[in-house]
Amino acid sequence: MKHFIADTQASKTELEKLIKLAIDIKQNPHNYSQALQGKSIVTLFEKPSLRTHVSLDIGIQKLGGHSLYIGQQNGQLGKRERVKDVAKNLACWADAIVARVFDHQVLEEMAMHAGIPVVNALCDKYHPCQALADFQSLTETFGSVENLNLAYVGDGNNVSNSLMLMGSILGANVTVITPEGYGPDKAFIEQADKLATASGAKFKVSHDITDIGGQQAIYTDTWISMGDDTKVADILKTFMPYQVNEALMAATGASAVLHCQPAHLDQEITTSLFDSDKSLAFVQAENRMWAQNAVLVTLLKD
Repeated sequence: MKHFIADTQASKTELEKLIKLAIDIKQNPHNYSQALQGKSIVTLFEKPSLRTHVSLDIGIQKLGGHSLYIGQQNGQLGKRERVKDVAKNLACWADAIVARVFDHQVLEEMAMHAGIPVVNALCDKYHPCQALADFQSLTETFGSVENLNLAYVGDGNNVSNSLMLMGSILGANVTVITPEGYGPDKAFIEQADKLATASGAKFKVSHDITDIGGQQAIYTDTWISMGDDTKVADILKTFMPYQVNEALMAATGASAVLHCQPAHLDQEITTSLFDSDKSLAFVQAENRMWAQNAVLVTLLKD
């Protein structure tokens, strides 16, 4: 692994090693307190963030490294100056770049020109650090994600893309349920299907909530993505039948619910379920730090 900008860049073995390492760093942080000593990582954000920003800043510090945050004050990458030039400048000083951007193409350009590792902290197509933290959380909860039945219910977006791609690589049985017109792009569906076939897993996409079947875990995300100006009333009318609630958990037999936050409570998930002992939301939030640390330690090994 030279970069971590798309879930499909890592093999099943590499992803399993990252999850194992993330769990080990979490359990034995003192063993890694100097893992990034002398390393400086730029965290570049075109979009605002709570969990990603804080988990990276504190996580890098826990590894003995130095984190430099660059926010939206410089505008969208590629507007003020070329992405190529930004990447090459940052590489003069930093050991790695972690970027949260609007357009995946920006990350590809950075990886092409920087000459140092580039990590995707979210883009329009993928959210691989979130997915890695999610499968770490599921591994801790269920012991393994091999043949785990996992359903994503809600809006097809970057989170569901990464979840179904990484899950299919790892051998999880992923079901994606979305309203008509809000499903994953055909290219991602075809890619996940091929990956599931290769790993021996099952993969299914449907617009019918009754197709969900038996599940061990259910995942949901906000119905209104950042920057979306669709009227809330229209969103609710379309999505309310896809709410993740206690009735859906009971019908599927699921014992765990996941949400990457921020949560719009009593929209995509009920408050009572989000706050229940079945919720892994805050385990996922904590594991963002450990999973990202595992990625950085792996990419910056001497």
